[in-house]
Amino acid sequence: MLGKHVRLEPLSLDHAPELFEVTRDPDIWTWLLNSQPETIDDMRAWIAEALATREAFAQIEVATGRVVGTTSFYEVVPEHRRLVIGYTIVDSAWHGTAINPEAKLLLLTEAFEVRNALRVGWYTDAQNVQSRRAIEKLGAVQDGVLRAHLTRPDGSQRDTVVYSMVRAEWPAARERLTSRVSRDPSR
Repeated sequence: MLGKHVRLEPLSLDHAPELFEVTRDPDIWTWLLNSQPETIDDMRAWIAEALATREAFAQIEVATGRVVGTTSFYEVVPEHRRLVIGYTIVDSAWHGTAINPEAKLLLLTEAFEVRNALRVGWYTDAQNVQSRRAIEKLGAVQDGVLRAHLTRPDGSQRDTVVYSMVRAEWPAARERLTSRVSRDPSR
């Protein structure tokens, strides 16, 4: 999947060295249910787990060809025409740029226009305000909160906010996202 600022390609173990380097900021891992990889081998193990459990993509900055993060489709249920977008990690240097919104535009286009999805979902930690606002800016609607849904690496319980976008909402969301990506710089 190719956009103006970002290209999504299937994640592979070959991405481990670059992905390890761009995810060294511990803040990136604050809200994830995985511990931060401490070595490139740890990153390879993280990627191997990702490849076994979801359809993971490397986010590649078009201008430089550099890996800047990863994102995924998961909980793909073709018979109900739904899937979830998540497991997104983006180098903090690209926060606030067009990279991640365009990656979501590419994923949503794939979901609604190629896979013919009826519903796309997102899950995020209730305390992760930055992620919640980013999901809402995509045009997703909050469905509810799953209380004490998951256990964080530190043993605390996480409430999970569930969001979705349905097919009828996609045209307006696509228009807003396309406009946003066209005016936002990649860096």
